[in-house]
Amino acid sequence: MQTQVESLYNDARQYPNSHSQRLVVTLEELRLAIEELHVAEEELITQNEQLIAAQQLAEVERQRYQQLFEFAPDGYLVTDLNGIVQEANRAAETLLNIQQKFLIGKPLVTYVAQTERANFRALLSQIRSARRVQGCELMVQQRRGEAITAEITVETFSDASGAPVGLRWQIRDISDRKKAEAALAQLQAQNLEMLEADRLRTQFLATVSHELKTPMTAILGFSQVLMGQFNCNQDPRATKMAERIFHNGQHLLSLIENMLNFSRLRANQVELQLETFDLLELINTTIDELQPLVDQKAIALETDLPDEPLMITNDRNRLRQIITNLWSNAIKFTDSGRVTVRVKTLPANRLSLVVQDTGCGISDEDQAYIFQEFWQVHNARSMAQGTGLGLAIVHALVKTMQGSITVESELGRGSQFKVELPQTVKPSRMSFALKS
Repeated sequence: MQTQVESLYNDARQYPNSHSQRLVVTLEELRLAIEELHVAEEELITQNEQLIAAQQLAEVERQRYQQLFEFAPDGYLVTDLNGIVQEANRAAETLLNIQQKFLIGKPLVTYVAQTERANFRALLSQIRSARRVQGCELMVQQRRGEAITAEITVETFSDASGAPVGLRWQIRDISDRKKAEAALAQLQAQNLEMLEADRLRTQFLATVSHELKTPMTAILGFSQVLMGQFNCNQDPRATKMAERIFHNGQHLLSLIENMLNFSRLRANQVELQLETFDLLELINTTIDELQPLVDQKAIALETDLPDEPLMITNDRNRLRQIITNLWSNAIKFTDSGRVTVRVKTLPANRLSLVVQDTGCGISDEDQAYIFQEFWQVHNARSMAQGTGLGLAIVHALVKTMQGSITVESELGRGSQFKVELPQTVKPSRMSFALKS
């Protein structure tokens, strides 16, 4: 058509009369109109291509969101405002134990536990005004299955005019979470009961120990008086009986002291009383105190100490308690051979104290628990001679002194306890450091 108009336009221009001139004008207008039509056609083609591309993109997005909906891990459903199911994904099918095609058209309330249906209907009423409700818990009844605890989020969606036309539901099975929460709550309750039982045990030990210490001190005092009188009267049999009372009383008093120390540690009532003193002097004094125990056995007590005084800053009484406990244990469990005590200085202003014996030794199994409170090595001798608190108290005191304690042992060959401490201990209050 464009070509035909151009031909007529050229022919009309060859005739200069008025009729031809009007025809030329008309043809010119027609030619311009046709050009505009071509431009409009091209624009329409371009817009159509853009529309097709947009439709294809929209279809891709629709399919993508449909797949996200279909394969989401939570149950997703679409219902009308009355809760009639219109769409459901695979997770909803699994959660409710019913095929998707049988869900469509069914009231969602059908799959709510009978006892929860009033709450569900209240939720439907609430969502009409709230537009979104999140984190609501309901019991969902599976088809031919058990009821499960579900967390529900629901919101409305609207048409183009903004009027709500339906509801989107997210249903999440939280049965495992609720079981875990219940188990955790039970554990917490049991933990509180254990803490209370531990508090009562500590209080009981402290009370009993205090009540026992006073009469035991009196028994020791009177037994010493009796030993003096029997010695004067030269009555060996009576003297021996009084000595037995005295030594057994001392043993019992040491057990009472252990229980008192344990209760103080439990109550965080032990504060280091620091002073500067010669460690070697303390060790030699302790050796003299323990010599009677050594003399009762066919063992030797050997020392490997520095030649010069070793001045340290520590709690003298608490350190003596550590040394006495380790040595008395070594002597108690060694029937022949020797008990060796070694002290040496270490870099970084530290020192080591080693107590080694040739006694019965400790099994690998027992070594893992040796510093736990009330733990005793599995042999008849240890069960009969202690409370299982001594090494636990030693461990706690060493930790408070910013030190460490380790054990190496072999059954039938003996044990070695090694304590490492700073030569100058910093002020510290006992935090509960008993190993459990």
